[in-house]
Amino acid sequence: MATEESIPEVVAAGREPLSPAKKKRLEKLFEVANNKAESASAPNDFDYITELLTQCVFGDPGNAYYVRALLDNLHKKYKHNKKGAPLAQLKVRGARGAVKKAVAQEQWDEAVRQGLKALPINPWDMPTLLEMANAAKHMGDRDCELCYLKSALMGSPKDPAANRLFAIAMNDRGLIDQAITYWRRVEEASPGDDEARRAIASLTVQKAKTSGKFDEYEEDEISKKVKAKTKRQEELTLEQRLQRKVQNEPENIAHHEELAQYYLGKDRFAEAEELLEKAYRLSGEDPDVREKWEDAQLRRMRQQIGRAKDEQEAQRLRREYFLKDVEFCKKRAERYPNNLIFKYELGYRYMKTGQYAEAIRALQAAKSDPRRKGACMLVLGECFQQIKQYPLALTHYEAAIQEIPERELENRKKALYLAGRLALHLRNLAVAEKHLTALASLDFTYKDVSKLLDKLAKLRENPESAHGKRSQAEADEADGVQAQDDDDD
Repeated sequence: MATEESIPEVVAAGREPLSPAKKKRLEKLFEVANNKAESASAPNDFDYITELLTQCVFGDPGNAYYVRALLDNLHKKYKHNKKGAPLAQLKVRGARGAVKKAVAQEQWDEAVRQGLKALPINPWDMPTLLEMANAAKHMGDRDCELCYLKSALMGSPKDPAANRLFAIAMNDRGLIDQAITYWRRVEEASPGDDEARRAIASLTVQKAKTSGKFDEYEEDEISKKVKAKTKRQEELTLEQRLQRKVQNEPENIAHHEELAQYYLGKDRFAEAEELLEKAYRLSGEDPDVREKWEDAQLRRMRQQIGRAKDEQEAQRLRREYFLKDVEFCKKRAERYPNNLIFKYELGYRYMKTGQYAEAIRALQAAKSDPRRKGACMLVLGECFQQIKQYPLALTHYEAAIQEIPERELENRKKALYLAGRLALHLRNLAVAEKHLTALASLDFTYKDVSKLLDKLAKLRENPESAHGKRSQAEADEADGVQAQDDDDD
């Protein structure tokens, strides 16, 4: 059982201490999660544990016991695959951006809380984990910092950024040998890195001094050896070494993938795409390699959109991107017919590209997954609204409101907004008032909810207009509700 002795409370500077009642509630949640973890095997078990532990970390972001347990559970959920959920790179972008924004504004606890939306999608997501580690460090939660850094390194053990931060963390704790080990990893990944070279030299001298077997001559010798090693490494960069591997063993798929991963890390997507296409052909069209190739293609296309010369070109590139994205998602749904997440993702993409009949078929199949039911009902509502089946649309919006869990706040607000707005244009004032006031109590600044409430009040004052015929402009406005939501993606 979680007790005050087993889970010590450490309050970081600038953070209010937990009340006894809140602390007891979190410890109870932690106890339930631990008990459930002993017999967890099915995906729903891990999801339930994730919900409990996320509440624990959300309530006490500086508690390393909670953080460690959450990450361990997520690693087990994904069977240590080091990549998280299918299409994690696409799904995690919104939360990742929110974490980065919170760190930029020095809202450290908020950064951790936003990160809790990304970790259940991919607990090895490097950008998210490094930002969360940074936030934890600033709040003085040094054990939590290590938890996030360790998870980042599990996913990308050779990543220089993660190894650099871990080396610094080890040095801060006086763990010289470990610090040197991780600085050497930085040096190996980024030959010629001056910071790594200086740190290794300094720590090596520090270690020698601590041992008591050290003099100035030895310091000079150590310095010379470090410089000689750096020079040798500078003569052959990491990219050149990887290219040499491909040249020496052109049939080795792993070498192509390793060099492609290097290019992806440098945002050189076209080169990565070319290598992965070759790897796909060499592999005999292995679907796993194909998916990596497809992901590289999408990243290259997103890069092209960002570099578009004008809005006309950007729109053309976006259309091409969405069509390609649908094509790839369709392949994955066919490859994993029992994975309802892919059916949801396919349905969502069909909706975004205006293929509403196809979207409805995919989403109606996907809604049997209880984890996605609320999201499915929301997107189904948007599809029915676009084909002017307004009563069906409103029914699905209201079902989404009931199914979407409170932690998915943005989806919940969107469902309330779309339901309230559509009900208002259908002149169903009671339903409109119910949903719009619920939304206003959550977020009064959400889109144009304040204007809609004003319009509702005017219609209440003039009942005749509420039952009158809608103008064509109002009807068109009702049809185009979801156009306002493109910025959600």
